[in-house]
Amino acid sequence: MKLKENSLLTHEKSAINEPLITFKNVYKSYGDNKVLNGISFSINKGENLVILGRSGSGKSVAVKCLVGLTKVDKGEIIVMGNDITKLNEHDLNQIRMKIGFLFQNGALYDSMTVKKNLAFTLQHNNKNLEENEVNLAIIEALKNVGLEEAIDKMPAELSGGMRKRIGLARALINKPEIIIYDEPTAGLDTITAREIIELIQSIKLKYNTTSIIITHDLTCAKYTGDRIIILKDGIIKTEGSFNEIENNTDNWVKSFFEK
Repeated sequence: MKLKENSLLTHEKSAINEPLITFKNVYKSYGDNKVLNGISFSINKGENLVILGRSGSGKSVAVKCLVGLTKVDKGEIIVMGNDITKLNEHDLNQIRMKIGFLFQNGALYDSMTVKKNLAFTLQHNNKNLEENEVNLAIIEALKNVGLEEAIDKMPAELSGGMRKRIGLARALINKPEIIIYDEPTAGLDTITAREIIELIQSIKLKYNTTSIIITHDLTCAKYTGDRIIILKDGIIKTEGSFNEIENNTDNWVKSFFEK
């Protein structure tokens, strides 16, 4: 199975150079621990941004700040034209409804079938949908990840890769503008990891989603990221395409590519 390397050159011009997410001089500390130390970056509409960094570098905190689960100490985070640091909880929830999440372990409800897991997420944001509309949306989401036959299965009956794919179907069911992938290939064998990478690629092309991909997997970073940033001690150490970063002469950056 040969993966296609991602590139902004594959996007239509109308889909780029239009920031959907912007961090402006964002700080976040816990006591004396400066987790985010004035980071600034933008993500264009239709772009996949990969965030690399060692444990404690600020990757997860940046995402929590993005969705308003963690309050920043200073700075602005503009999402779809709104500074989420200034929004109340009601308005924050309106933004969150446009964001899909693929959690590291799939995070399915173990007591619900696949169908009920997806229906719960869909109806939480769309309370007035008819039953046939719910069913059609579930089928479409499962088709997107190639698991229509799993609709009546329980999470315990799914392999790790299947759980990831169902988690991705759930992230897609509300047709979000933004998707956040948390370690999408973690814990998977090589073949299944490649299947997840191909799904991320196909979803971007089909829906023109804007995505943040948090990963330690360099193969995932190479084939899903239009652009990569590496965090170190709460700052952006470097950013660029995979090839640019791979050829960076900084010893600390080079350490990411050492086997």
